[in-house]
Amino acid sequence: MTYLDLCERFIDREFPAAEIAVIGGSTARGDRTASSDIDLLVIGDALFPNGGTSLAATYRFEGEIFEVFAYTHDGYREWARGGIDQHRPVIVHMLVEGEEVRGGQALTALREEWGARLADGPTVDEHELALRRYMITDLLDDLRDATDELERNVIAWTLFSRVAELVLLAERHWIGTGKYLPRRLRDLDPVRAERLAAPLLHGDLTAFAAHADEELARAGGRVQDGFVR
Repeated sequence: MTYLDLCERFIDREFPAAEIAVIGGSTARGDRTASSDIDLLVIGDALFPNGGTSLAATYRFEGEIFEVFAYTHDGYREWARGGIDQHRPVIVHMLVEGEEVRGGQALTALREEWGARLADGPTVDEHELALRRYMITDLLDDLRDATDELERNVIAWTLFSRVAELVLLAERHWIGTGKYLPRRLRDLDPVRAERLAAPLLHGDLTAFAAHADEELARAGGRVQDGFVR
């Protein structure tokens, strides 16, 4: 199957007014699995004749599942800025890194604009970093004090996410949710990612806590007494 042709047929049916269309995710990267869907970013000012500036929806078409993110140009700017403010610019990554279906010069111009912002990395103020260190400090203490195995594991996996985000943001790298968080951590530094993740995956929560503590120290250390949230 040619996914570009498939996406064109889908767009012709559902979003014929699309000016720009980009395939993202595993389909664009070429590493689809049996359950992979097709992530599709669609932009055009005439997409919503009845009003609105954005739509996130799921469709089935010719045996494939499409996860569609559709925007007017103003809607895209609004949601892209929101993602950047949250340090998770999903639709900006889709735009810049995905595979073109439609767009031409208009897509090239958008990629230049948003690609430059993506390359800058996130801007995180010291208070936010301190707040994240505060939460990690609390989780580390909870993990070391917990005796219930289920509680310990839930705390440990939450701690992994918080530490991974802190590592990325302290190094001015974008974060992600779900499977994209460990991927971004590995992209930053596969050795640090493995050192943090390996004991967690092997159930050695004592060693995991020690490595999480090392990353916390690297980012500035524990935050507790006197911190104002």
